[in-house]
Amino acid sequence: MDEMKLGVVEAKFADLIWQNEPLTSGELVKLCESELNWKKSTSYTVLKKLCDRGIFKNERSVVTSLISKEDFYALQSEKFVEATFEGSLPAFLAAFTKRKALSKAEIEEIKEMIDRIGREK
Repeated sequence: MDEMKLGVVEAKFADLIWQNEPLTSGELVKLCESELNWKKSTSYTVLKKLCDRGIFKNERSVVTSLISKEDFYALQSEKFVEATFEGSLPAFLAAFTKRKALSKAEIEEIKEMIDRIGREK
């Protein structure tokens, strides 16, 4: 699971790629310099690390993702629920709503999601 986790700084870096891909490694270095105040070497070090972890690829100096932002965070959510709540989504929701009340709009959105999933199965 650790190979698919992002620290706060790595998440900001990844967001730059997801928002601007495909982009050249040179364009990424310029973005990191302006957005994160990073030097070229820092950008390349973090890029290599995330490429080695299978999140992005840098092929012929063009950086693209191997997994979309949505799929990445969906995978993170699944792994969190599995590791923390033995895979039980109801247990997660019970824990989540114990301290934070859901709004009527959130409740309706969850109901609609459940109904849609039920129709698809």
